[in-house]
Amino acid sequence: MKKETAIKIVLFAFFTVVCLLILIPFYAVTIASFKPGEDLIRYGLNLKFDLSVMNFDNFVYLFTGDHAYFTWFFNSVLLTLVQVTLTLLVSATVAYGFSAYEFRGKNFLFICVLLIMMVPFEILLLPLYTLTNNMGLMNSYSAIILPGIAGAATIFFFRQYLSGIPKEIIAAGRVDGASEYGIYLRLILPIMKPSFAAMAILNGMNSWNNFLWPFMVLSSEHKYTLPIGLKTLLTPYGNNYDLLIVGSFFSILPILALFLAFQKYFIDGMTAGAVKG
Repeated sequence: MKKETAIKIVLFAFFTVVCLLILIPFYAVTIASFKPGEDLIRYGLNLKFDLSVMNFDNFVYLFTGDHAYFTWFFNSVLLTLVQVTLTLLVSATVAYGFSAYEFRGKNFLFICVLLIMMVPFEILLLPLYTLTNNMGLMNSYSAIILPGIAGAATIFFFRQYLSGIPKEIIAAGRVDGASEYGIYLRLILPIMKPSFAAMAILNGMNSWNNFLWPFMVLSSEHKYTLPIGLKTLLTPYGNNYDLLIVGSFFSILPILALFLAFQKYFIDGMTAGAVKG
């Protein structure tokens, strides 16, 4: 018992330290959003809590100033919602095919999915850019959505999750006369809710924070996503730190709210996907 107690204490202390290390950057951005931009220029991003310089001017400027922040914000919201929805539906359908059916070349195709997971996206940038340009999709959201609509990592996760679902459920559906689409839509998808929640959070974070690929394909300012828009605030001719820091703080809130709302399902989904199959 003493050994188990000691292990629990050590683990608790370790994860407490990890949690504090993760929260420090968020704390720094939070208090910086209440400070004027020149304070950030002078002292950099720091942990000093100084009430003498802290105020709500940056937030007033965010909501009333002449800028395109909320255009970028709602562009990111729209793009994230569409991209995550399509990615989950397509990837879940592909994973269900790998899990529920036997067909020629199944193992080879699944190995291809695993290989794709090992390829860094930066290697694909040039051929993907050329293909996008040849298809006439430049400066459109389609160029951002389509390349990731069947995410290899998401397919792998869903396949592992579905491998733990008893095949008797599918057999029972066929005995009752349900079509293959009916089995998938009425029996399988409801069971996958925890895995959908987990992948929605992970894919949502990736889509929301995606910078490199949207930066390469988007050229119109009114189509910019939030990461690109915030980057435009830093120029050789002047930096708008007031909007940059409060905009960065505000951009964290949607993902934080999403995670807190689906935390239980996220943990259940990740655990099931890790141990089943």
